[in-house]
Amino acid sequence: MRQLIMLLAGLLFSLSALAAIDTWQFDSAEQEQQYRELTASLRCPKCQNNSIADSNAMIAADMRLKVYQLLKQGQSEAQITQYMIDRYGHFVTYQPPVTPSTLILWAGPLLFIIAGGLVIFLRSRRQPLADETLDEAEQQRLKALLDDRKSP
Repeated sequence: MRQLIMLLAGLLFSLSALAAIDTWQFDSAEQEQQYRELTASLRCPKCQNNSIADSNAMIAADMRLKVYQLLKQGQSEAQITQYMIDRYGHFVTYQPPVTPSTLILWAGPLLFIIAGGLVIFLRSRRQPLADETLDEAEQQRLKALLDDRKSP
């Protein structure tokens, strides 16, 4: 029985050895550095805030493979980035360009700051309320109401 448990435990721990690890053969150290920079600069469409270098999603693995293939074909970083943009949209880059469709994303924070400053400015310039002192009749009525409330 003890041997069976040890065998199952060994089998369970050995399954982690089957995990896939990307091993690529590069022509030069510069090409490997380009690969590392590209995979760190492209965003995973599934994970959204992870780069394809950090993501374990299948689509990120496919994108890493494609980056490797395109580098081996001799394409530049700009060409590979453009290929990924054409395929997945500007979302795959961490710095999307300013276009009419992304303009609100770039201008939005500035517009909120300007609007908030305008609200604060206009509220500070508003006329103060009239002096709100009570006349003699109102003071007597208030005193009577408070006295009624105090007595059970």
